[in-house]
Amino acid sequence: MTKSLRIRPKAELDVANAVRWYEEQRAGLGDEFVIELDSILRRAILRPLQFPQIKNDIRRALLRRFPYAVYFRVGEETMDLIAVLHQHRDPGMWERRVVAEPEKR
Repeated sequence: MTKSLRIRPKAELDVANAVRWYEEQRAGLGDEFVIELDSILRRAILRPLQFPQIKNDIRRALLRRFPYAVYFRVGEETMDLIAVLHQHRDPGMWERRVVAEPEKR
């Protein structure tokens, strides 16, 4: 059974900001970021246990080409995308989001 992906608003904003920044660096680079992100999200939906559990039930996947980490929680039917953050940003940012935006059941 394939899980559905639920993207939290702040994670959506993370992606939009990253895409905008990469597009400003070079036309098409934002699209390349989205392609790699999509690939890692598909892998996470199909086989979430391949990614390390970093705290409680939160897992992290690292993009290969871009210095971004994807933080997510997997439920029985959904995968909840919490954050897509540059690895040099405040490492506690995703944790504050989990507290501020508890999982909707």
